[in-house]
Amino acid sequence: MTRLSILDLAPVPDGSDAGSALRNSLDLARHAEAWGYHRFWMAEHHNMPGIASAATAVALAHVASGTKTIRIGAGGIMLPNHAPLIIAEQFGTLAALHPGRVDLGLGRAPGTDQRTAMAMRRDLMAAADRFPDDVVELLGFFKPAAPGQPIRAVPGAGLDVNVWILGSSLYGAQLAALLGLPYAFASHFAPQALDDAIALYRERFQPSEYLAEPYVMVACNVVTAESGAEAAELFTSQQQAFVNLRSGRPGLLPRPKADYLSTLDPSALRLLEHTLSCSFIGTPAEAKAGLDGFIARTRADEVIVSGPVHDHGARLRSFELLSDAVALPRAA
Repeated sequence: MTRLSILDLAPVPDGSDAGSALRNSLDLARHAEAWGYHRFWMAEHHNMPGIASAATAVALAHVASGTKTIRIGAGGIMLPNHAPLIIAEQFGTLAALHPGRVDLGLGRAPGTDQRTAMAMRRDLMAAADRFPDDVVELLGFFKPAAPGQPIRAVPGAGLDVNVWILGSSLYGAQLAALLGLPYAFASHFAPQALDDAIALYRERFQPSEYLAEPYVMVACNVVTAESGAEAAELFTSQQQAFVNLRSGRPGLLPRPKADYLSTLDPSALRLLEHTLSCSFIGTPAEAKAGLDGFIARTRADEVIVSGPVHDHGARLRSFELLSDAVALPRAA
């Protein structure tokens, strides 16, 4: 059975605030654990009013402390924004507190606009160019410290942190294959290179101390409800947020609009059709059929689902309906 996981950006709905969003993330994670989802990942984004997970390690600590068995992790940490030692210490701390449950997905993009990236005081071009070396350095900090080693991650050295490479292009696929790491593709918003990247990763994968065989996780958007019309209306919140972001107007997660698509010009419609093409919206049966086709196409080992919905109760219901539709094994 293909594993199913959740990617949560701690969405801040219009009319709410970041504190409520983070508490809702914990509530969703508790339910996801009971419903049989395998992982609960959060992502690093900056200067986006509608996303509350910028301090990703802190947000994950909040979620991990309120759950028991579900794996928690970053999907991902944008490594060019940070020194590898700092990330090793942060996720080493999570692993010390929650052993056997911590994932660390690493991305090469800044997770924000260029101006905000500069405000984080990094040389953007050089930092991106250093990404492979920074990944290797970070992996080294998680190995047991050698006698006399001058710099070590405390906590971090010798702890079990499952490191992934994230990507939306062939670059990350090649790096994950070379290092023998699991690979997650961001097809929920950048699907263009999905098939080529997965094929390249599998073709060039080199077994490592971390992984004997390729392991692929693909991302998609899923919103389910009792009726297809209701699910489609709920999904308009994400569609609005995406158009707003690409138009340079990031904001809180908008309230749903039943007639939203009819208000868009052809270029905006094409944008949504392309970027959100890996989206399965409808009744549970319709969402499952779309998901089954996606798994057959990619032969993914795991699927991670994003489903930002304005109303928290409707978001919970969407993930619950999906878990029932695909018959996830419920926790005892």
